[in-house]
Amino acid sequence: MYVWPCAVVLAQYLWFHRGSLPGKAVLEIGAGVSLPGIMAAKCGAEVTLSDSSELPHCLEICRQSCQMNDLPQVHVIGVTWGHVSQDLLALPPQDIILASDVFFEPEDFEDVITTVYLLMQKNPKVQLWSTYQVRSADWSLEALLYKWDMKCVHIPLESFGADKEDIAESALPGRHTVEMLVISFAKDSL
Repeated sequence: MYVWPCAVVLAQYLWFHRGSLPGKAVLEIGAGVSLPGIMAAKCGAEVTLSDSSELPHCLEICRQSCQMNDLPQVHVIGVTWGHVSQDLLALPPQDIILASDVFFEPEDFEDVITTVYLLMQKNPKVQLWSTYQVRSADWSLEALLYKWDMKCVHIPLESFGADKEDIAESALPGRHTVEMLVISFAKDSL
């Protein structure tokens, strides 16, 4: 378990928007050590952390992150991308879905998008706030977003103070190209 550069950038985005977070229902998918979800909870959001139900050690890491940050109110559930589960179906409508570096393996992209799509059915105005590390110019979400009737807005890192090498007072290892996206339903009328 490691705090990846994308998590730091997403946490910076949350901090920049901290005034809009109190009372918001926020779900972090693929949470791992949960830095973005912990930041959202510290900023007053009602947070649920999730990681694969097939990886109980990841769920335990989420619980430990909550415990270390004195956040007993944060829920931890198992959500496996592309699988419909009782925990997923029982979630109330979310306002924001957080996803830090979940677009890591191209074979998982559609499972992530279908999970987000299911959550969007409960609240068509929900937004996916996602950071990802560019690993290949050949990998793209464009066709999947079109297929699932979603749109994407690229958020420049400099617009929220995340364009510095020493972001959030945490030196990121190596050279990275991290992108910030906000994904929502394509139809504004929903």
